[in-house]
Amino acid sequence: MAAATPAGNDSAPSARTLVIIPTYNERDNIGLIVGRLHAALPHTHVLIVDDGSPDGTGDVADRLATASEGRIHVMHRTEKNGLGAAYIAGFRWGLERGYTVLVEMDADGSHAPEQLHLLLERIDAGADLVLGSRYVPGGTVVNWPWHREVLSRGGNIYSRLALGVRIHDITGGYRAYRREVLEKLDLAAVASHGYCFQVDLAWRAVQAGFTVAEVPITFTERIIGESKMSGSIVQEALIKVTVWGVRNRWTKLRGLLRR
Repeated sequence: MAAATPAGNDSAPSARTLVIIPTYNERDNIGLIVGRLHAALPHTHVLIVDDGSPDGTGDVADRLATASEGRIHVMHRTEKNGLGAAYIAGFRWGLERGYTVLVEMDADGSHAPEQLHLLLERIDAGADLVLGSRYVPGGTVVNWPWHREVLSRGGNIYSRLALGVRIHDITGGYRAYRREVLEKLDLAAVASHGYCFQVDLAWRAVQAGFTVAEVPITFTERIIGESKMSGSIVQEALIKVTVWGVRNRWTKLRGLLRR
């Protein structure tokens, strides 16, 4: 079943959209977020990638899939291997089944499904990768502790300066890819997690010459459950972004010296 596009054009890339939602202990959230998504875009397909949640999230997902008339699919993984690995598994699943746009969305409600049409409209207008941005005009953050927002804004500023990109919210996890982007990127070489995974893929897309756009979104702190963010994820991002930035500048410098 093809998904209806925001503009109602069944030949647009977003006509075959798959929303990938990784889960770990999101039993109380997954039904709510999928329900909101299908209320906003009724025919959009969903892949729930569950990392063996001990709270029974996988069982809830299976029940949702059974009642969904083919709109919801579930991938069960046996252990918690990180956000990046879950998304990559979902990307491969979607590419194998012919989806033309693949979307990242959190299970906790921080990414409003009602705003997904904004991302898809930019994809249909020609962008290759569209990021839902908290930090462009019109973007907002709701109910986030001040220290989390400071950390997020600081990480984005540092990434922008270190990598020399104009992306304002390169760490954000609400994004839509044309399949051509994921087909060209070497997904097997991506070993990053959390914040760093999002920076990694956006940086690879920029380096590959794809068009990256940002649209404003409202990011809302989760109400149910606990954040999966940890100090080790932040540390990984800081180290890797620094290495990528230094390597990129050294490559450019060598090119100038050879002239």
